[in-house]
Amino acid sequence: MTQSLSATEAEPPSLREEILAYYERGKEDGRLREGEGRLEFWRTQDVLRRLLPPAPARVLDVGGGTGIHAEWLARDGHEVEVVDPVPMHVERSGRLPGVTARLGDARALPAEDAAYDVVLLLGPLYHLPERADRVRALTEAFRAVRPGGTVVTATINRFAGLNDTLRQGNYFIPERRTRVDEVSADGRHRYSSADPHFTTAYFADPAEVPGEFADAGLVYEAQYGVEGVAWLMGAVEEWLDDSERREAVLAATRRIESEPSLMGASGHVLTAGRRH
Repeated sequence: MTQSLSATEAEPPSLREEILAYYERGKEDGRLREGEGRLEFWRTQDVLRRLLPPAPARVLDVGGGTGIHAEWLARDGHEVEVVDPVPMHVERSGRLPGVTARLGDARALPAEDAAYDVVLLLGPLYHLPERADRVRALTEAFRAVRPGGTVVTATINRFAGLNDTLRQGNYFIPERRTRVDEVSADGRHRYSSADPHFTTAYFADPAEVPGEFADAGLVYEAQYGVEGVAWLMGAVEEWLDDSERREAVLAATRRIESEPSLMGASGHVLTAGRRH
């Protein structure tokens, strides 16, 4: 018998106030459509198009935000449902053609068992500092995806903050250096009202994610560095503006996307697994 589990029934911890406030600023969508953030968007799109089954597939986009990926997935012919804990995100993504949206928590999905061909978690694991919560979210993805279906997650890399602040020159500000070094040590980005750049988050070691997949019952398949080393290059935004150079950058990043020795240099990592 097919069962469903609502967020209300499971009573998961609510979204932390500072995380909700961060996303209610409404800047995340623009970050991925402009400037160097386009590299993350295009590379995520590139990897997903290779991992997803042919359309039409039923896709659950957990933490899908304003529909930055749901939009093109629907255009590709997939049936897409966004589940997100931010009301503004649900309202905006639900207006997209071919996309439905509802409020929900990754740790207690309002989804029927084995109902989806693909479950994406391209943001929720960023904001679950406790391992038990991350495994809980992955276990919910396991429950919602059909046998043989694909689960893909995104994580922020452990040293992404260190690499980024070095690139920008902010590492030489003592207060920023202290915070970045703390994150590099344990992965926990602790919210501070004095530092508006980001919110409560977890920066993962790529090597730990397959173990979390296994604990959730998922069979790990592969990892993909999203931005590679290209995001650390000072001219990357200029390269992305030029169509010929953009294709070269994307091809070069694809070439090294699963090279273990370079995985930690990427800003984000996609991890793919399957329910057997």
